[in-house]
Amino acid sequence: MRFNSQSRISYFSDKTIAEIALPERFTFPFYYEPHPLTKLAALDLQHYLETQTHLEHNFGLDADAEGMVIGKMFGVLVVQDEEGKTGYLSAFSGKLANSNDHQRFVPPVFDMLVENSFFLKEIEIINTINAQIKEIESNKDYQQLQLDVEKLSAQSLQEIAAFREQLKSNKEQRKQIRETQKKSLSHEEYEAVALDLIKHSLHDKHQLNVLTNKWKQVMEAAQTGLAQFESDIESLKNERKEKSATLQQQLFDQYVFLNKDGKSKSLQDIFSLTAFGKPPGGAGECATPKLLQYAFANGYKPLAMAEFWWGAAPKSEIRKHKQFYPACTGKCKPILAHMLDGMPVEENPFLRIPEERRELEIVYEDESLVVVNKPAGLLSVPGVEIKESVYTLLKNIFGDIEPLIVHRLDMDTSGLLIVAKTQQAHKHIQRQFMQGKVRKRYRALLSKELEQSEGEIDLPLTADVFNRPRQLVCFKTGKKSVT
Repeated sequence: MRFNSQSRISYFSDKTIAEIALPERFTFPFYYEPHPLTKLAALDLQHYLETQTHLEHNFGLDADAEGMVIGKMFGVLVVQDEEGKTGYLSAFSGKLANSNDHQRFVPPVFDMLVENSFFLKEIEIINTINAQIKEIESNKDYQQLQLDVEKLSAQSLQEIAAFREQLKSNKEQRKQIRETQKKSLSHEEYEAVALDLIKHSLHDKHQLNVLTNKWKQVMEAAQTGLAQFESDIESLKNERKEKSATLQQQLFDQYVFLNKDGKSKSLQDIFSLTAFGKPPGGAGECATPKLLQYAFANGYKPLAMAEFWWGAAPKSEIRKHKQFYPACTGKCKPILAHMLDGMPVEENPFLRIPEERRELEIVYEDESLVVVNKPAGLLSVPGVEIKESVYTLLKNIFGDIEPLIVHRLDMDTSGLLIVAKTQQAHKHIQRQFMQGKVRKRYRALLSKELEQSEGEIDLPLTADVFNRPRQLVCFKTGKKSVT
């Protein structure tokens, strides 16, 4: 390989790639088998990463390295220059060694870390606001007032609760007096006693109001001292929020992406058409958009891409060192839809249903229901992009009878599906599922041998909105899920 530092391209030697055919279509970024040229490019880049000595970044591969361990996703883009020479560009996602720009890699779409950039100036202002908030929160007078209010609040609750218990006891005593005196006194004498008991009840209520109002005044007086501190903190937090929102919008406007026809779109415009209406954090910082941007801006023709992980895996997801991975869907899919517009791209394999997956084995059938063996790779019901499913296949088989789906299996899961033929059967079987009378057994292919023969996973799951249809663990919005 020969690296050109001025154009940031590494050229393949003619001898190395003489017998490798160029790809006819660009890689489908979200599910691919790396092209031989991208494999060569990745190996060359990995050799560089293994032998370089100037990047002060701890990938977690060296036990003696200092600093926080941060593995990285790297990308390679095989391109042709204007003279028809073939080479590759390389990029990393996010920052590398606390910098956006390194000679071996293409620059970011927008470098927010460049000296005297508006981003750094605004961040400095926001950091100043953070320091002011921290200074107020660490003020000894403010902390003492917080402790005083907390102590008085606990004392007031305790005293009022104790007084309520006394009132409850008084009420019970009055009840007993009424029951006892009603049997032994005349009507006139009992009326006099009852009137006196009412006076005692009203007196108790009055005393409770007096106590409650006393503590209310005490708490208001104590909180008055806190008010100015908390008002100052709230004002600074609102200022920080406004500046952060303005800065984020400025950043969105700076990230402008090209496609092969030279048409540009800002990050905000791209994500305005999505369900969320705005970009997620880190959008535009991934490797593949950086690579395509540089290629389009410098007259290179993109031929194929690949991304691989380098370093230790993060805690949030499974990543293996040197393993190839698809581009992320949440951040990259909307961007790449624009950048690859008009380019011949490989077919999306998710939309292709092989012939062997179109055959349904009917295990059991009667007038009320049918049990089918769903093959892996076939949907249970029609999806947004893929319409072919167990439902559509059965509809073709049944003719006039509407297949009534009772339960589902994931696309990649094979197994038995019960489908009702009548409304009555559908309700009856559905009730059995809802009442937990149906037992299900799964068989799975594991990545390693399990140490325990049994166990339970009890974690709340919610949709990963930026990587559908994946789920993620969330203790705030997740629903109970037990395996």
